[in-house]
Amino acid sequence: MTVHDDEWWRSAVIYMVYIRSFRDGNGDGIGDLPGLLGEVDYIASLGVDAVWISPFFRSPMKDFGYDVADYRDVDPIFGTMADFDAVLAAFHARNIRVLLDLVVSHTSDQHDWFRESRVSRSSPKADWYVWADPRPDGSPPSNWLSLFGGSAWQWEPQRGQYYLHNFLRSQPDLNYHAEDVQQAVLDVFEFWLRRGVDGFRLDVVNFYVHDRQLRDNPPVPADADLSTVPVSNPYGHQLHLYDKNQPENLVFLSRLRALMRRYGDAFLLGELGVDEEVPEWTRRYTQAGERLHTAYTFELLAAKEADPVHIRQVVSAMDRGMGDGWTAWSLSNLDNPRVVSRWHAEDCPDRAAPLFIALLATFRGTICLYQGEELGFEDAPVAFEDLQDAYGLEFWPVYKGRDGCRTPMAWTSQMPFGGFSKHRPWLPVDPRHVARSVEQQRESAGSSLNRLRRFLSWRQAQPEFHVGSMRFLDVPAPLVAVARETEHGSLIGIFNPGPAAVELTLAGLAGAKAAAGHGFSGHFEQGRVQLDGYDATYLRVGRQGDLTDGQG
Repeated sequence: MTVHDDEWWRSAVIYMVYIRSFRDGNGDGIGDLPGLLGEVDYIASLGVDAVWISPFFRSPMKDFGYDVADYRDVDPIFGTMADFDAVLAAFHARNIRVLLDLVVSHTSDQHDWFRESRVSRSSPKADWYVWADPRPDGSPPSNWLSLFGGSAWQWEPQRGQYYLHNFLRSQPDLNYHAEDVQQAVLDVFEFWLRRGVDGFRLDVVNFYVHDRQLRDNPPVPADADLSTVPVSNPYGHQLHLYDKNQPENLVFLSRLRALMRRYGDAFLLGELGVDEEVPEWTRRYTQAGERLHTAYTFELLAAKEADPVHIRQVVSAMDRGMGDGWTAWSLSNLDNPRVVSRWHAEDCPDRAAPLFIALLATFRGTICLYQGEELGFEDAPVAFEDLQDAYGLEFWPVYKGRDGCRTPMAWTSQMPFGGFSKHRPWLPVDPRHVARSVEQQRESAGSSLNRLRRFLSWRQAQPEFHVGSMRFLDVPAPLVAVARETEHGSLIGIFNPGPAAVELTLAGLAGAKAAAGHGFSGHFEQGRVQLDGYDATYLRVGRQGDLTDGQG
């Protein structure tokens, strides 16, 4: 594998594969490692730097792989360890790094560790999970809530105690206050590092450590709107001061980063679910060289429209507050509605999807793309009888769950399964996705797929995206203008994330010239910008002194 700059990740584009829905290689209706192996060239053709693969470890699949029963083996529905080794080698041969999605805040209740821990209070692994006695009235030891509904505590009659589960009751939380647990988890990371992986995406990375005193969480203040969970979920009624974000969490992550350094500073990307002081928390978790390399939050993932004021506020606050930390950005993933649907652009995905990704990829930070985002896929409607997501089943019909963004990829125009599988898939394939399949889009220069490829190729060649600072320019809604600046000059992206055409005269752009090669059709001449709906342009300014925030 070709060696890149040690800080390749700062401007990297990471492509997330949700393996159950990527491609089925054995015809059972579930995506797998052989299916992924067959599409390595497709992923390479996008121009991404790394691939993040959702969990494929042994699991009872109550949460579809995010409930691990054996961290050191491949679940048979996804293939074999030999299949994984082949996938790893194929990506490395194409100079693409491989990141595993490791879920180590909790395990499945079928994991051998928990089977032993739950038997009695004197078992060798008795303290490997978070156990607590009931209150005098028999109720749970604290008011903590599960993100998936109800109390975060489940009674275990064998021990006569409650165990903590921040998610499903079949996902008991590990006890990171136990040294043996920390070492066992570090050993899991090292097992995969020795196998040759390049890094890890860390699921719910701020949930690892709980408050030893099990103090109750306070309610959210009446005038606050902090939570990114559905309004129907009582989890959003608490300030989660004690069930996550504990200082000991950072101590463990420092140990983990030390292990990464022994393997060439293998990459760590965290999922950071915080509701307040977001830049400060991201800085703490990503302080240079100490913990994670980068982390993403949910502020843009949860945004229900392309509000330029909100976008500017969120991104500017993060950039100002990071210090020597680093953030990652994403607009779609396996847990949130796809951005084309969320930002109301389903009528013109070939224009909107590349525009949204270009906006994201102009921000200073690591960029994460989710499979199907490059194709402009919308969220798919999933009927109740087809629903698989336990989270959605719990809160139906107010919240319909995550299955709409998890439906299978469409590779061909063949109905009814779009080339994903020869067998009925685990979730239905959206006919709209079949009409926008990889096969269909390959043939069209103006497709979302080909426009994204062109843009990412152009972006890779622009030094401002790799080393430039960032600031926003003052432009009226619905426009967003972002300058990436180096000592040699500036590259300015001007974006129209709305459907209507916009014209604008900009002052303070002395000597600016339109950049070429990015694939957008916005027009700039003598200080005047003309943008169609869901369009952009990029401008070059020779020196920082030529650029001001003014507008005409």
